Amino acid sequence: MKKSMQIIRKATAVMATVAALILATVLLKSGSGQPASTSPPPGPASVPVSNAPPSTVTLEPSQLDAIKIGPVGTNAFPIERSAVGSIDYNENLSVQVFSVYQGKIINALANLGDDVKKGQPLYTIDSPDLIQAESTLIGAVAANVLFSNELVRATALYGTNGVARRELEQATSDAQTAEGALKAAHDAVRVFGKTEDEINKIEASRKIDPTLVVPSPVSGRITARNAQPGLLVQPGSVPAPYTVSALTNKWLLVHVTESDSPLFQVGQTVAAHVMAYPERVFNGKILRLGTTVDPNVHRLTVICEIPDPKGELRPGMVANFTIEVGDPVMSVAIPTTGVDRNSDGTYEAWVTVDRHVFFQRRVKIGLENDGQYQVLEGLQPGELIVTLGAVFISNILYAPPSD
Repeated sequence: MKKSMQIIRKATAVMATVAALILATVLLKSGSGQPASTSPPPGPASVPVSNAPPSTVTLEPSQLDAIKIGPVGTNAFPIERSAVGSIDYNENLSVQVFSVYQGKIINALANLGDDVKKGQPLYTIDSPDLIQAESTLIGAVAANVLFSNELVRATALYGTNGVARRELEQATSDAQTAEGALKAAHDAVRVFGKTEDEINKIEASRKIDPTLVVPSPVSGRITARNAQPGLLVQPGSVPAPYTVSALTNKWLLVHVTESDSPLFQVGQTVAAHVMAYPERVFNGKILRLGTTVDPNVHRLTVICEIPDPKGELRPGMVANFTIEVGDPVMSVAIPTTGVDRNSDGTYEAWVTVDRHVFFQRRVKIGLENDGQYQVLEGLQPGELIVTLGAVFISNILYAPPSD
């Protein structure tokens, strides 16, 4: 009997212990105790950035010499678009110099890259057409002399009744016809570029000059040469023996994005910068817009005309193209040296009240012009900020010097 009572007591104690454990578990899950969670309590790292107090840095008097402080101001920011293009010759001022008549080149008088003047000889050809025209001229000269002499003789004889009136009229008609033929032959040779002195010399010597001189129609530079002695040339047969391009006016070819294409109009002013002259600005205007968009890169070709009176721009140069597509806007501005860019692409500025303690403030940046950033959010005009040395203060905050 005693043994049975001991067993019952032990069983009752075990059941009481189990009941106590179950009650404790229920109380914890119902909120009566601490939550059963393995997560640590919220700390500073879990506080949103927007609600976190601003970072502050206190500078010593000796450190203030490394920065500049000034009030927030405003600045005009032009609405611009930029692209990269290349310089080329002005095709409207580039001339392919063909011979007007067929012939064989005798001499090529200019080389690639030479500067030439309008009217300067470029090459000479042996032209059968010129030979035919000069032969006709020489024959017209002989006929004119013959019929002129006949008219003189008939006029003299008619006065003494030596010839009939009909013969005098015929001599007069023949002389007039010969004179007209001579003028026509004279003009035909002049079409080949012969001067009056050269034509008169042909008429006087009765000798043919088969050399046809082809001059430059414009002043400029030889940009292509295909002329070689002995080469047979024909009017309009490509390639032309020479190409002459004017130097005082160049083209800038720019490929703009399809999305920006509606912003460009013929006549808008443009500014171009080239690496050869980093401090120079070459101004011009839009001459023509492409009619189609390249389906592969979705860009539109814009042709700009750039005056170049000194011939400094050379075809093939890479140029940065900038154009104003809207009226400038006045906005809050901060010097580019007054902001520090974070690794995530955001920007921070440093604000102060007493020029001793500086508070970090996030700002939203827009346009850039003349060393100034447009501030869309974060600053108000008149606030004191660091205008030079923002990176210096950020370095003190994130990597303070050791003692």
